[in-house]
Amino acid sequence: MDSAGERFEAIRAALADRNNILTVKDLCELAGVSRSGYYNWVRSEKNRELREAKDRAAFEQILEAYRFRGYAKGVRGIHMRLLHMGIRMNVKKIRRLMRKYKLTCPIRKPNPYRGLQRSIRMGSAAENLVNREFESHGPRAILLTDITYIPLRGRFCYLSTILNSCTKQVLAYAMSESLEVDFVLETVQLLVKHHGISLSKETVIHSDQGTHYTSLKFIQLVENSALRRSMSRRGNCWDNAPQESFFWHMKDELASEIPGRTSFEAAKASIDRWMDYYNNDRCQWDLAKLSPNEYYHYITTGEYPAGMLPLWVK
Repeated sequence: MDSAGERFEAIRAALADRNNILTVKDLCELAGVSRSGYYNWVRSEKNRELREAKDRAAFEQILEAYRFRGYAKGVRGIHMRLLHMGIRMNVKKIRRLMRKYKLTCPIRKPNPYRGLQRSIRMGSAAENLVNREFESHGPRAILLTDITYIPLRGRFCYLSTILNSCTKQVLAYAMSESLEVDFVLETVQLLVKHHGISLSKETVIHSDQGTHYTSLKFIQLVENSALRRSMSRRGNCWDNAPQESFFWHMKDELASEIPGRTSFEAAKASIDRWMDYYNNDRCQWDLAKLSPNEYYHYITTGEYPAGMLPLWVK
């Protein structure tokens, strides 16, 4: 037995056995504990029961936050969801209760292909205007874009996104069953359609040097949309790190749904649900513990979400 509590419990069970002939002193010596410790443990039983009831109640709140919208969360994600529920619970307590009740969270695995990816040029590459300054220029200034593979049974479909590097909002996304350039162009068109009014002639759209982004069609569309092109250095994933991180978080959180995807329509429905969750309800520690859409509203208006505990409230 590892803990003193388990030893004390064994002593009490032995004393309750009608066939036991050992005294408390004998049992304590055999268990390697003191008699005073055992008696203190017996006297504090009600306090232990009270603490257990409080822990269980707090853990039920943690479970509710963990299961919110069906996507598993880590300790920080649970902490931020609890804040949105009007509950302040520190990270150490959450971590302790998760260990106590054996609740595990997903761990993002490293990308084994990072550093191996190489883009193939088709046309002209653009200068790197971002230089990893992803957040300092404010919202709608630096937009990041990329493509990722979405697994289906025995094949792939493809997702193109445009991410606001400051607020981490997904401003536009499109899916395709092929790698033709059209779905990348559609992503830019959706961006302009839904957010064009908040963009300016200084807004930068930053990508890698892949064939889609060096194609003449993409270059022409970006220029006609009054946006500036920017590109990462070849083979340098850190030049577009927030976008890379976004894709890996998305795939981790959708991992349980992947085996059930049997069609493009099923994959798109899965992505649509997660994108809505991500923008509106998936809180991020570095975004003042808000979701991307909440954070954009907060930094543009100064208004904190109604019903959520502000960070300055103790």
